[in-house]
Formats: sequence, structure tokens, C-alpha cells
Amino acid sequence: MTVTQDLSFVHLITNASVLVQLVMVLLMGVSVMSWTYIFRKMFAIRNANAQTEEFERAFWSGGNLNTLYAEASSNRRKSNGSTGALERIFESGMSEFSKIKGGEALQSSARLDGARRAMRAAYQREMDALESHLAFLASVGSVSPYVGLFGTVWGIMNAFRGLANVQSATLAAVAPGIAEALIATAIGLFAAIPAVVAYNRYSHDIDRLAIRFETFVEEFSNILQRQTR
Repeated sequence: MTVTQDLSFVHLITNASVLVQLVMVLLMGVSVMSWTYIFRKMFAIRNANAQTEEFERAFWSGGNLNTLYAEASSNRRKSNGSTGALERIFESGMSEFSKIKGGEALQSSARLDGARRAMRAAYQREMDALESHLAFLASVGSVSPYVGLFGTVWGIMNAFRGLANVQSATLAAVAPGIAEALIATAIGLFAAIPAVVAYNRYSHDIDRLAIRFETFVEEFSNILQRQTR
């Protein structure tokens, strides 16, 4: 079939029914928001991985923990400086561990438990920040095709209703209405597919970061436990 000007995408969209146009505008707006979150999350996870690797190298290089803690605190206080998620977890645990002084068994146990709780709380904050907007991507991936399908069904219904006013029903008479209705489904898939791919990818990357954070919390707790003896 030869595509004429009457069947161009712009013509089909501008001549669609009001409800179908509203569905298209909604899906395009959701798609723009989805791509915004996709790129923001991509940069956030990339930075989190780089900062985690950098801090792990510094931590396991055998340096003094107090010096490393002083550097982490200094970086956080700088207005133009930024610290990684794992560094903030370490800082929270070390800060709590340093608050209680003394060498008695009860005090040592309290220092260790306090450090663990502080690190777990910091871990939850970091994971909450990393997982932000993932639910939106999941919703876009699951709902957008159905919203587009709704616009398509409505458009096809209008196309067939228009046949009631003509003497002879031909493919040429119904084709423009069906074509403009199918665009809604296409836009819905355009919004859903990248969101689903990004959600699955980012969920995997965040799970790997979570494992690294949890492993560090346990290893650092063991180090602190040895220091309290």
C-alpha cells in the first residue's frame, strides 16, 4: 500500500478523536518522564559503582581506620565534595563506634551493637535512594500497553461507527480510522519497552550493590569486634 499524505503520522494524530489524542498525549508525557528517570538512574548507579570501588580500595589498602574516618567526615562537610554510599555507611558505623569509650565488656558490646545499627540504618537510607523511581518505571512498563490499547479500541469503535453513515463499506473508508487508533498502541509500547528493560537492568545492578554493602557491613563489624577485645 502506498503511504500518502493523508495517512502520514502527523495527519493521523491530528485527526484522531479527542479521547485518542488525550491518550497519546498522556503516553508521550509518561514516556518523557520515563526516559528522564532512566538517564538519571543510569548516572546514579554508575557513580555509586565507581565510588564504591574507590572506597573499597582505600579501605582494604591497610590504612588507619581513624584516618579514613577523618577523610570521610571531611569530604562530607565540604560543600563541593561528595561521598559514596559505602563511605557514608562506614562513616555512620565508625561515628557510632567512637561515641562510647571504655574497655569493659558491656561497653564494648554496646559500641559494637550501636555501630551495627548505625550502619544498617545508613544502608537502608542508601538503598532507598538507589531504588527511587524504580516503581515508576515498573508501572510504566506494565500499564502503558493497556492505556494504548484502550485508545486503540476506542478509535476502532469510532471507525466502525462511522461506517453506519456510508452506503458501501470499503477498506479505504475504514483504514484511516484504524490506522490512527493503532498509533496509540504503538506509543504505549514505545513507552513501556524501555521502561521494562531499564527496570530489570537497574534492579539487577542495585541488587549487586546491596550485596556489596551488606558484605562490607559484616566485614567491618568483624574488624570492630576484634578491636573491642
